[in-house]
This record gives sequence, structure tokens and C-alpha cells, in this order.
Amino acid sequence: MDLLNTLVDKGLRREMPTREEALAVLATSDDDLLDVVTAAGKVRRHWFGRRVKLNYLVNLKSGLCPEDCSYCSQRLGSKADILKYTWLKPDEASQAAAAGLAGGAKRVCLVASGRGPTDRDVDRVSETIKAIKEQNEDVEVCACLGLLSDGQAERLRAAGADAYNHNLNTSESTYGDITTTHTYADRVDTVRKAHAAGLSACSGLIAGMGESDEDLVDVVFSLRELDPDSVPVNFLIPFEGTPLAKEWNLTPQRCLRILAMVRFVCPDVEVRIAGGREVHLRSMQPLALHLANSIFLGDYLTSEGQAGKADLEMIADAGFEVEGAGEVTLPAHRADAAHGCGSHAEAGCGSHAEAGCGSHAEGGCGSHAGGGVCGTAGGPAVAEPRTDLVAVRRRGAGTDLAPNA
Repeated sequence: MDLLNTLVDKGLRREMPTREEALAVLATSDDDLLDVVTAAGKVRRHWFGRRVKLNYLVNLKSGLCPEDCSYCSQRLGSKADILKYTWLKPDEASQAAAAGLAGGAKRVCLVASGRGPTDRDVDRVSETIKAIKEQNEDVEVCACLGLLSDGQAERLRAAGADAYNHNLNTSESTYGDITTTHTYADRVDTVRKAHAAGLSACSGLIAGMGESDEDLVDVVFSLRELDPDSVPVNFLIPFEGTPLAKEWNLTPQRCLRILAMVRFVCPDVEVRIAGGREVHLRSMQPLALHLANSIFLGDYLTSEGQAGKADLEMIADAGFEVEGAGEVTLPAHRADAAHGCGSHAEAGCGSHAEAGCGSHAEGGCGSHAGGGVCGTAGGPAVAEPRTDLVAVRRRGAGTDLAPNA
């Protein structure tokens, strides 16, 4: 397929695909799916070999968030029956992190619900970072605390944080349909603050919220322009009690196409399969390792994930290996650049003109009105709700039960 050959060549040169090429990946048929995975897998192996980086989430503060993000079980007005607790103490958070590190994780992601941290919250998280690093000198620590105010990123960096996560989640044009209590521009500003402070920027998306193919391409092109070091790809977990509880728009094949498109647009970036992989990729998770070079180990913030032992067995059975603590995740040209990130000039990021938003009328496929998934040989695939796979986390951080790691 000429399209895939072109995309492989571009990926090996870190050259930006066109919007039309990115959309074409999402529109490929199920008959071509393995060819798509093979092509994107060549790009993944070129930059990252067969290494899989393991990350571990610690939910420092769960629930009771004042923001109204429709996808989130911790949102304002959520009726989801999740764990709710206030800030973990530094030693509690360090103990929770230790379980993930013992399972092979090399990065700990410290997450707290809320609009953004107060200065006192930054002090609290700084103490937690220090406690974790005292016990595990080589661990990477990523903070995810919401919208940052001026100077807070610098304080987290001084405390020992290596990275900061703040996802764009969806396209700018549809952001207001998902969240009303803050803006897309607020999120972009926080990613830029993390960059400017010397933190490795981590920013990704959530697929499956009823967005179109154009929306997915828009947000991934916007991410490429922001140039984060890691791009988590979340697949919506439709929690009962949230506004998106009935949104079951993803099939395993659709998820693989999305991951392949992200890899082609962000060839030399850590692409992480994040929340929802067990729910939507299911038995096709091992194929996704040919596209992404990073996953979360064990449970997520408010939902249960696959058993940590099963994750490790899956990685080994698929012919991959867990990335060691002493190995550098990113290719040398990114790891050696300022702040650990590739410069825009080097990374070939598309300009606004190149990556500009196509009109929604152009594509029609997977629109909010029509929903669904495009590109299958026999017409739109129908995603069956798998509510049986959505399990609320009842163990680990904030409980007396051992974590899943």
C-alpha cells in the first residue's frame, strides 16, 4: 500500500504526515489492519526497539473535583461509585509507589483531582516527590495536578519532578462540548509552563467520546506542535454516573488504527497506551505493543486494570522486553535536547498552516450526530458495550488493601 510505505519513510525521517494521510490511516479497512500495524511497528522499532516502558499511577487525592469534564468519574456531579479521599501523606504515597516500582515500573505518576494545585498543594507534592526519590534514586516522577499557576512548575522541578502531565484530551473545536469549567487554551498554557520550567512535557488524548476522525487528527497534530516527550492515548472508560456513560464507540480495530495514526504523527515520541486498554483493546492488547512503547502497569486512578503479572507476561509473550531503569527511553536527539525534548525545528513539527483544522463537513465520518466508527470494509463497525469490564478500583492508594502491581 503506497500510503503505508510513504508513512514509514516519513516516520523514519521524523517528517510530518499530511492531514489527509493521517485521516487515511483511520479510514483503512479491517482487511488492511495488520498491514497498518506492521507499517507503524517499523517506525516504533526504529526509534524504540522492542522496549516497553512501565509507568505506575498513584492517585494522591480522589474524587470531589470542581471541574465538569464529562469523561471523568471524579467530576463535579459525578454519581460514579468511586473511592473518595483527601491527600495521601508522603509516606503513604511513597509506599504505594514502591509496589509499582517492585513490579518493574520506572516512572511513577502522581495524580490529584482538582482544577489545579494551591501553593500549599505544591509543597505537599514536593514532599511526596522527595520521599519517593529518597527510597528510589533512579525513579522518574511525573506530576499531574491540573492547571498550573506561574512559578509552580519551577517549584515542582526544584523538588525533583522529572515530568508534568496535562492532556489536551480532544480537539479545540469540540473541547467546549466536553468541559465548560476551563478552556482548551488553559490546557495548552499548562503544557507550555511545564516545558518552560525544564520538565519533560507529557500530554495526550482521550478517544471514544463521540469525536470525528477530524477531531482525532486535530488533537494529535496539536500535540505534535506542542512537542511533548510522551503522548498517552486513553480510551474512554464509560463510567456509570457520568455524562458519557452510554458512549461505546470503540472497537479493538479502531483503537489500533488510532494508535497507528499517533505513531505516524509522533514517530520519535513515547506513545503510551493509557486508561481503557483492557476495556477496548481486550485480547488485541499485544498487537498494540507494536505501536506504543509504553503502558501503565496495574490499576488506574479510579478503575481496575489488568493484573500486573498478566501485563508482564503479555509483554514477554509478544516478544518485547521491559525497559530497565538505566535505559534512556527517548532517542538520543530528543533526550539530548534542551529540557529533554526535541526542538520544534529538529522534530519537524507542522505549522498551523500545515496542520490546520479541516472542516467537519469534509469528513462526515464518526461525527457527534452519527457516532460510530469508520473505515471497515462492510460499513461502520458497531461497538458492543462491555460494562462487565469496567471495574471501580477498591484497592491500593486510599485503601487498606494491597495494590495491583
